[in-house]
Amino acid sequence: MSRGTLSVHTAYAEKHKAKALKAILGAYSLAAITPDLVAEYRDERLEAGKSPSTVRLELSLLSHLFTIAIKEWRAGLFYNPVSNIRKPAPAKGRDRRLDAEEEKKLFRACDKHSNPMLGWIARIALYTGMRAGEIKSLTRRQVDLKKRTAHLTETKNGSVRTVPLTRDAVDVFRQALSNPVRPFDTDLIFWGEPGRDGKRRPYEFRPAWHRALKKAGIKGLRFHDLRHEAVSRLVEIGLGDQEVAAISGHKSMQMLKRYTHLRAEDLVERLDQLLGQ
Repeated sequence: MSRGTLSVHTAYAEKHKAKALKAILGAYSLAAITPDLVAEYRDERLEAGKSPSTVRLELSLLSHLFTIAIKEWRAGLFYNPVSNIRKPAPAKGRDRRLDAEEEKKLFRACDKHSNPMLGWIARIALYTGMRAGEIKSLTRRQVDLKKRTAHLTETKNGSVRTVPLTRDAVDVFRQALSNPVRPFDTDLIFWGEPGRDGKRRPYEFRPAWHRALKKAGIKGLRFHDLRHEAVSRLVEIGLGDQEVAAISGHKSMQMLKRYTHLRAEDLVERLDQLLGQ
């Protein structure tokens, strides 16, 4: 399937979605897949507890397969059965914010963990707006403390970008880069133990992250919410949409629309100041 240049993380996600499709529809030829079968697939996945967003993405992948088969493979198919069924309604975007007291509790809990990388990773997410996968894949050569930049080559949408670093982010990276127990066999900033094949992969921090949340008594917070919080703060300090997108990696202004309500609140204060109210 030709879908352009994919990042490692995107390719993994596509493979995961394809696995679910293959498990249920793999026994059918493309010509045998009807709208009824696709609708049954949709309902079965939803009944299994999969989120509407997950099912929508899986159906999107299946639809793309039919589009390629019709337009490029000349497979003799006359229509795309996915286009004739109702898609699950998209889930409402999360707007979980991290307040100042929660931030203190979170970092205290992370810092108590035996591996300091947990606290460093959480802070980098909050200070830069990077995604978890982008942080985990970082190597030493990608971070320039003098220029205060992090050059990302493995992103969710496959687009390379360079993220400016705040002074707080630089301080965290400086600690991480000077980690005294750094092994010689990896260039990863946040590394894990060698696998069965002897290769080191990124530090898998999520089990420790969930334990830290529990110890801190913080509920309803996902790691990705730190990115949301970071982007929200960029908007609140007055950066324009294009500036925010350049840092966060959002592909379109539409994707940043969920943050515009923050700017509206700021404008109320500014209007009061200008009007002397």
